[in-house]
Amino acid sequence: MKIQILGTGCPKCKKTAEAAEAAVNELGIEAEIEKVTDLNEIMKFGVMMTPALAVDGAVKVLSKVPSVEDVKSMLQ
Repeated sequence: MKIQILGTGCPKCKKTAEAAEAAVNELGIEAEIEKVTDLNEIMKFGVMMTPALAVDGAVKVLSKVPSVEDVKSMLQ
């Protein structure tokens, strides 16, 4: 499973990454977490507002910081 955090590194992007890492740890699953900060790469996902979170290439969260519980439900 690949989780991508789409954002330029702002505080909200960092909180999104923290939520993703916590969710993976709590579920005890293996997942690659990648931070995508290049605007051209972010736009390839069709994302114009960050932060965003993608799971296996599909955008699941857009323009908000998900809770750990939100991320866990996306990964199960």
